[in-house]
Amino acid sequence: DFAVPVLKTLAENYTVAAVVTKVDKPKGRGNKLTPPPVKELAIELGIDVIQPENVRTDEFYDILCSYGADVFVTAAYGKILPKRVIDIPKYGCINVHASLLPYYRGAAPIWRVIMNGEKETGVTTMFTDEGMDTGDILLAEKCEIDDEITVGELYDKLSEMGSGLIVKTIDGLL
Repeated sequence: DFAVPVLKTLAENYTVAAVVTKVDKPKGRGNKLTPPPVKELAIELGIDVIQPENVRTDEFYDILCSYGADVFVTAAYGKILPKRVIDIPKYGCINVHASLLPYYRGAAPIWRVIMNGEKETGVTTMFTDEGMDTGDILLAEKCEIDDEITVGELYDKLSEMGSGLIVKTIDGLL
């Protein structure tokens, strides 16, 4: 759900051709298949949804190419994209990351910032490369962490910050 505000803001400011998200997962007592929150928003907005089991297939690559997108945006996707996918869009693939890079790369940056008692964190946009949050940094925005903030509150705050930062990033690229 970190990506939901990012998608919402992207859809308000640009034409979003498609959303790629993880496959629906079983949840709850009945193991009912549950879609990721970003899929639910994409459907509500009338945006195509792609849910590949594997991001390294020719089929997935061909589907992405068919959209002719100028830029790809990732936010909390959790999979390393192959170089040929990263190289598809004209302006590159941009990731919205919930920390001030190069610190707290990888998974769970929000939890690790709080566990380590940091007093500030933020959101970074960067070009995606083949590593884990190792691409060139584009923009970053800081925020203070108060001693009483919960992981959930910080998660929501950084998600909203990321939605504004991605627009600044894309506008700067264009």
